[in-house]
Amino acid sequence: MASLVEDLLKILETEKETYDQLYELAESERAAIIDRKLDVLEETVSREQDLGSELKNLENARVKSLQSMAIVLGKDGQDLTVSQIIDLLGKTPVEQQKLKVAKDALVESATRMQMLNQQNQVLLNQAMELVDFDLTLFRSLRQAPETANYNRGAYATGEILPSGGFDAKQ
Repeated sequence: MASLVEDLLKILETEKETYDQLYELAESERAAIIDRKLDVLEETVSREQDLGSELKNLENARVKSLQSMAIVLGKDGQDLTVSQIIDLLGKTPVEQQKLKVAKDALVESATRMQMLNQQNQVLLNQAMELVDFDLTLFRSLRQAPETANYNRGAYATGEILPSGGFDAKQ
């Protein structure tokens, strides 16, 4: 059982380190969004995807480790959580404390990452709104208003001012 706990500890520590790396990338992503550096943003997103797949692999390893612990503890068929394992390790306070510290550090790191992701999402939404505003502004600058010219039948001719502005000729 001790080796299973050690394996779980290693997995949790590696997960925390990966979340910390992801946090650093998200900070550089935020700077890239603010500075409008699309090449840096593209590279950062690519590296984030790699770390995301690494986190998924670590999660799968953690689940397998917990399943192995469930079998050893005679809890066959049940999905144990890290918190339940901590509670079950009452007879070994040293391992229990190590596991609790590792779990708390992982939860803190993941929560911090989640908050930064939410901030980056807001920044991206604002950047997209600004781009949309700019596009609308540029489109409206290229379109000139129709002139108030009427033909003999009192219908608007629908002429548009030239792109240079007002026509001074009469």
